[in-house]
Amino acid sequence: MTITAVKSTTLEEFLLLPETKPASEFINGQIIQKPMPQGEHSQLQIELCENINQLTKPQKIAKAFPELRCVFGGIAIVPDIAVFRWERIPRLPSGRIANRFETYPDWAIETYPDWAIEILSPDQRYKLVLAKLLHCAEYGTEMGWLLDAEDESILVVDRDRRVRELKNSDRLPVITGIDLELTAAEVFSWLSL
Repeated sequence: MTITAVKSTTLEEFLLLPETKPASEFINGQIIQKPMPQGEHSQLQIELCENINQLTKPQKIAKAFPELRCVFGGIAIVPDIAVFRWERIPRLPSGRIANRFETYPDWAIETYPDWAIEILSPDQRYKLVLAKLLHCAEYGTEMGWLLDAEDESILVVDRDRRVRELKNSDRLPVITGIDLELTAAEVFSWLSL
């Protein structure tokens, strides 16, 4: 993980910078480049997006977006998965999906995800990733998950910023209106092909 502290950079200036691969985020005045996803990370990200979208997209309940930049509350983050309720997906006047999920003064939609999912990479700092989910909850995100494949646990951050750890056969909570039933063990079973 690369952290670049730039004293004179504002969020607005950061958003004008060219995109990086992997993506960079702007948190507390720092530019932080996310680590390149590895095999386990990619597998969990794909499976979660597919499982969520299979249930929510046909009925237009919600949509899971991988690696989508979300700008709100003075930061710019790129959750591994950002789930937006259907009616909260930013759209252009034409009805087409917006390219940038940012809070604009003339938009009625705040661009925090309804459900933010992070998958811890081996060289990421746990505290920094958890802080992103706590920030999301502070600004309206209903639920956050932090998956740790190493110890097969999932930290759940509720809207009230309560954090709890789930493992094994613990049933995972999801945002209201989505009938996705998973246990922590089922999620991590996706790592075995």
